[in-house]
Amino acid sequence: MSTQDNWYIERFEPTGSAIGYRVEAKLDEVQSPFQKIEIYRTTDWGNLMLIDGAVMLTSRDNFLYHEMISHPVLFTHAAPKRVVIIGGGDCGTLREVLKHPGVESATQCDIDEQVTRMAEKHFPELCDSNDDPRAELLFDDGVAYMANCPAGSVDVVIVDSTDPVGPAEGLFNKDFYASCFRALKDDGILVQQSESPLAQLELIKAMRAEMGKAGFSTFKTLPFPQPCYPTGWWSVTLARKGQGFDFREGDAQAKAFETRYYTAHLHQGVLVAPPFVAQALAE
Repeated sequence: MSTQDNWYIERFEPTGSAIGYRVEAKLDEVQSPFQKIEIYRTTDWGNLMLIDGAVMLTSRDNFLYHEMISHPVLFTHAAPKRVVIIGGGDCGTLREVLKHPGVESATQCDIDEQVTRMAEKHFPELCDSNDDPRAELLFDDGVAYMANCPAGSVDVVIVDSTDPVGPAEGLFNKDFYASCFRALKDDGILVQQSESPLAQLELIKAMRAEMGKAGFSTFKTLPFPQPCYPTGWWSVTLARKGQGFDFREGDAQAKAFETRYYTAHLHQGVLVAPPFVAQALAE
């Protein structure tokens, strides 16, 4: 990580690559008990949030991630009413979840309240649904929250986490997935951000293996573009107790809310993995 000549550069060692943004000013910084959060204003990408020097989101492209971690899983479940979001402190995923009128409650549990406070200040558009009566914002340990969740009480668990280091490290292993499995109803679905399918297929394979050890039987990894993350290509991975990932295509086509990226046609297409991804995950 370095700032040179008004450019913020993040070097990402695992992929041997880097990403950079031309910045105009540093707007804010806070050191929470868990991590350092910084906000910059860029010349072309709106505001930029960093956590411990790693790019988390920009104003310009966060909709890709937030829509793809939310709408595919919610249109795959037959009738999602109770949703839990682990992480997601910027509140963009919560906003997308609550666009679904059938969702009766959505609990967001992020360990670091400062992420949400910075989002409210510098990304207020992501926090539009924070006052929705169906929303519950908790600032606590997500691992402990899922461990204490009543069995069979949740329809969808969305793990909107940072990379598997630091506070998020405990969200990528069998014990955590077993807690999710227990909390989910028989038709429940877990979805988690799963890094770059271009450069981190081994991590995705390891995640799916840990999910399998916890009891999940079927998996689907959905790739999508994400310019602000390493390689510019990202993914989410769905896991469920039962079989199949058919989705409510008619409902997706007739949705009453707007999206900037997600569509029913795109959902249909993204279910077919590129050959190199399908082959690697089948090995």
